[in-house]
Amino acid sequence: MVSRVRVWLNRTYAENVFFMDQLRRNPGDRAVEIHATHGDPDSPVLAAADTAELEPEGLSPAAYVEYALDQCVRRGIDVFVPRLHQAAVVAHRAEFAAAGTALLAPTPEAVAVFEDKATAYAAVHSVGVPVPPWWRVCTPDELVSAVEELEAAGHQACFKPAAGAGGVGFRVITRAPFSLPHLTGFPGPQVQLDLVVEALRRAGEPVDWLVMPRLEQPEVSVDCLTGTDNRVRLAVGRTKHGRRRGFTLDERWLAPARLIAEGFGLHHLSNIQFRMLGNRPVLLDVNTRPAGGLHQLSLCGVNAPWAAVRLALGEDPGVIEPPFLGQDYTVVSGPRPLVPVTLPRQRTESAGVLLPAVPSPAPAASAARALPL
Repeated sequence: MVSRVRVWLNRTYAENVFFMDQLRRNPGDRAVEIHATHGDPDSPVLAAADTAELEPEGLSPAAYVEYALDQCVRRGIDVFVPRLHQAAVVAHRAEFAAAGTALLAPTPEAVAVFEDKATAYAAVHSVGVPVPPWWRVCTPDELVSAVEELEAAGHQACFKPAAGAGGVGFRVITRAPFSLPHLTGFPGPQVQLDLVVEALRRAGEPVDWLVMPRLEQPEVSVDCLTGTDNRVRLAVGRTKHGRRRGFTLDERWLAPARLIAEGFGLHHLSNIQFRMLGNRPVLLDVNTRPAGGLHQLSLCGVNAPWAAVRLALGEDPGVIEPPFLGQDYTVVSGPRPLVPVTLPRQRTESAGVLLPAVPSPAPAASAARALPL
C-alpha cells in the first residue's frame, strides 16, 4: 500500500487553496494530507488544509527555522513548500532532510540571487537574457537623475523596491501636477515626481528602489519545474493582456526562462516573468516559489503542484508537455469558507474526518478562479 504524502505550506497566498485542491486531485489518486500555517486566522488556506495552526509572530529567521523543524517532526511532514523566510529555511536543507522532510524550494544560492532585483538583473544579463535599463537609487537626487535619463530616452519611469514581491511598492512616475482628476475613479499606480521627492526629503533616510522604464504588455509568466539535476521538466507561459489571459509555448519566452531556471539552480517550482520593451521581451521578475496562478495550468491538462511534489520526493515525473493549450480565460473572485476563530483545527485520526472547532457555519472569503472567455 502506498503511504500518504504529508505536505506543509507556510504563510502562503490565498490563491494556493487551488494548489492544495490539485494535490488532492492527483492523477495517481494518492492520499495527500495538507498542513497549513499562517499569521492571519482568516486566511482561506487554513480552512482548506487538513490541519492548521497560527504562526507565532516576531520570530527571527533563525528562530523560524527552529519552529519549522519542530513542525516537520511533530506533523510528519514529507514535503515542505516554504514561502516565509525561504532563504533561511533552504540554508538548512540538510537538517530538514535528516528530519525526513524534502524542501520544495531552490538552492540557497538561487534564492540569494533573486531576493534582490538589482542583483538578479545583473546576474541574468551576464548570461545573455535581455533586461530593461535600470538604476538603483537611494536618495531624491538619484531618483530625479534616473527619471530624467529614462525620459530623455523616451520612456516613462517607474520604481519598485529592490526587494519585494507581488507588486508591493510599484509606482509609475508622472510629471502632471496633482489635481482633482486624480481623485476621481479608482486609485491607480501613478504618483507625481515632486510629491515623491518631497516625501523622500522629509523622511531624511535612504530608500532602496529600482527605477526602470514602464514596460508594455503582454506580460508572460513562465511557470517552470526544474529538477536538482538542473534540467527543466515543465515550462509553460501564461499570458496576460488586460483582463484576457492565455497560454503560450513560444520560445521567445520559454528559452530565456529555461536558461535562467537551469543556469541558476531554480530547482522545483519557479515563475519567471517577462514584458515588452519596444519590440523585444525583457525580464521583469523572477519568483523562487510557485506562482499564485500556477493552478491555471490545469486548463492545459497539467497538474504542476503534484508533479513538483513527486519530484521533491525523488519520483521523477519526466518531461511534461501540455497535451493541449487551454482557451483564453479571465480570473474572477468566488467565495471560500473560513475556519471558526478557534484554532488549531485538526484531523480526527480515528474517524479520518475533519471536524471544525465549533459547529457553527463559517463565513466565506474571496479567492480567484479562472473562467474561459
